[in-house]
Amino acid sequence: MSIVSAEAPQTDSDNAPVWLVDSSIYVFRAWFTLPEGITDREGEPVNAVVGFSEFLLRLLIHLHPAPVAFAFDQSLGQSYRHEIYPAYKANRPPAPESLKRQFRLCRALVRALGLTELGSSRYEADDIIGTLATRSRALGQTVRLITADKDLTQLVGPGDLWWEFAQDRRLDVRGVEKKLGVRPDQVADQLALAGDKVDNIPGVPGIGMATAARILRKFGDLEQVFADLDGVARLHIRGAARLSGLIREHEHEIRMARRLTGIHCDIEDLPADLDIRPTGPDRAALDALFELLNFDGPRRVRWEALLDRLEN
Repeated sequence: MSIVSAEAPQTDSDNAPVWLVDSSIYVFRAWFTLPEGITDREGEPVNAVVGFSEFLLRLLIHLHPAPVAFAFDQSLGQSYRHEIYPAYKANRPPAPESLKRQFRLCRALVRALGLTELGSSRYEADDIIGTLATRSRALGQTVRLITADKDLTQLVGPGDLWWEFAQDRRLDVRGVEKKLGVRPDQVADQLALAGDKVDNIPGVPGIGMATAARILRKFGDLEQVFADLDGVARLHIRGAARLSGLIREHEHEIRMARRLTGIHCDIEDLPADLDIRPTGPDRAALDALFELLNFDGPRRVRWEALLDRLEN
């Protein structure tokens, strides 16, 4: 893992990296770890909102006033990946209504802070982030990918960081190679070979991430693997001949999986002129949310200190 020295808070939004936040992970993490007994003034659970708001507080201290977008998964069960493979993420239970409500509150909090929040009825947060990262690079900007999802390592380019913010784990291009054994541009192929249990994507039996990495380091990409399966059989890997046969047998499934593991970096849902620079907090909207969420005492003091900074 490559650890990059901590960055000071940004002060020049023109030269600052673009921050792209895989928001749903941090909402789910709070929902699973904080007790449901944390409720709002209406008696409804807000544990996920409270946890996400604490993440927001820490994050905004680092990134203000850099451009930032918070991507949320909105297409659960109906994304274009489900059209390719209906069992995609079928291992995950549907979100209860109480959690859906909390997601709406999290998005409302981001909006009230004057920050961009995005979701799509067809694409996932990864695709939103991939599209914004591609656009940012075209403008000469680097990106900070705030996430805990290994899938997003495929978006890391020169000068970029994959950053698991809560635990301060950061990977640059070399860090991705050290962690996963492949370059960022090979990660989607690696996942197609090995499968991804988290997303219920089948892999080739007997091929894990390490073996997939060894194959891809030798051949470069899946097309080269399919073009030289005899070469796969000659690799200095235990059971190489069997692995070659399995890849041949499962080529259709591998190609299908690759359509799932690759991040779509040119989605049509996002306006071409989308501006993700912060616009400043909406105090009235925030006051209403803070009252609903019972944000008082030390928590309210910390938020007020941050809001004063965001406005100056």
